Amino acid sequence: MAKRSPRRALRVRFKNVSTKNETIRGVKGTRDLLPAEVFLWQQVEQDARRVFGAYNFGEIRTPILEQTALFARTVGTDTDIVAKEMFTFADRDSETLSLRPEATASVVRAYIEHSLYNEGRIDKLYYMGPMFRRERPQKGRYRQFYQIGAEVLGSDSPLVDAELLEMLCEFLGQVGGCGVGEYNLLINSVGCAKCRPEYLKTLKQALEPVRSQMCADCQRRSVTNPLRVFDCKVPADQAIIAKLPTILDSLDVECSQHFNTVTSELNQRGIMFQITPRLVRGLDYYTRTTFEITSSALGAQDAILGGGRYDGLSEMLGGPSTPGIGFAIGQDRLILVVNEKARQAAPLTEWKESPTAYVVWLGENTLGPANALARKLRQGNLKVAIGFEPASMKKSMGMANKIGARFAIIVGDAEIADGKFQVKDMANGQQEAVEPDRIPEYIRAKIAGMANSLTE
Repeated sequence: MAKRSPRRALRVRFKNVSTKNETIRGVKGTRDLLPAEVFLWQQVEQDARRVFGAYNFGEIRTPILEQTALFARTVGTDTDIVAKEMFTFADRDSETLSLRPEATASVVRAYIEHSLYNEGRIDKLYYMGPMFRRERPQKGRYRQFYQIGAEVLGSDSPLVDAELLEMLCEFLGQVGGCGVGEYNLLINSVGCAKCRPEYLKTLKQALEPVRSQMCADCQRRSVTNPLRVFDCKVPADQAIIAKLPTILDSLDVECSQHFNTVTSELNQRGIMFQITPRLVRGLDYYTRTTFEITSSALGAQDAILGGGRYDGLSEMLGGPSTPGIGFAIGQDRLILVVNEKARQAAPLTEWKESPTAYVVWLGENTLGPANALARKLRQGNLKVAIGFEPASMKKSMGMANKIGARFAIIVGDAEIADGKFQVKDMANGQQEAVEPDRIPEYIRAKIAGMANSLTE
């Protein structure tokens, strides 16, 4: 059989790609984050790094591409994520790959692959980045979405669970400089490999007489993986689900003691929570502690984050017995909540997003000193803009106003002769002549004074 030429192969692969001069738009379920939005995203990520770092977590970065088997084996073939939502394809070597729909499996895979377990310590790892699921786009939910998450590997102590939840509450209270406001911590235990099988028998028996009254997905799940019935969002099924037995009544002594210690620790730390017996989360690898945090600010789709313990996940991937627990924050949804709060600090936020100063130069003889000043200010970590073309005073001040500069610094022939540049506060119109070497210090003092006035 004759081999297909590379050029012929390319023509076949791209035969459906339009060659017309049509406007190409973003892929459905994805979006562009523009500079005005990215400022808040960066602040949220910086807050995560700061708070997680205080709890001795280190950052890990894993690829967005993984072998499909990684997620099929860990997340579960009967979950919606694997069965319906993953972006999966065969590469040129016929290897089946998937864009990661979540990151816990990737982190544990890396933990095993790099033998971190040989270092004899509890590993605390956090990550942030894009995930991919082919879901129906809706508010705060996209096909390329972003998560901030953390994992603790190497301990099954309930104190680890409590500390992780404490860290989450600290983060939510500080994120964005104003926190997320009111939220609800929902917590449950889904037992372990010892006590869960008996509960599943009880659950299957309870589902048998009502199966035909439920949605098609629940009818299938009730046979293949009955715990997944609790993930159902179909309104007509909720009355049936509310009457099903809960796993809390079937926990063995060890799981019961573990859960009681977690809740007792949360009480001692002053962390409010609600025990939710039908909370199981959507992934097959969870054991014992599971949790969600919800916010009424999001409406019907109210979950900001979720997580839980996964003490058997390492073994599923061929690694050593390694208990673990973690969470993933939906950053897109978190931003929706934080953004509303951040708007209350709009004056300060605007100056952070916009240039601190716009340098106005009037005439070719002033361009050199103006550029030198701009460079000095930038070296001092101030955000500075300067025009590239000669412009009148009116046009230059109009540009400073348009881009929202906090200060306009005027460099003209008269200012150079005088040895002082005019620094205009664009907020109140006040203007003062300042020596060039003092301008960075002068501007910082002004900004500090504004920040203090906002907090008084």
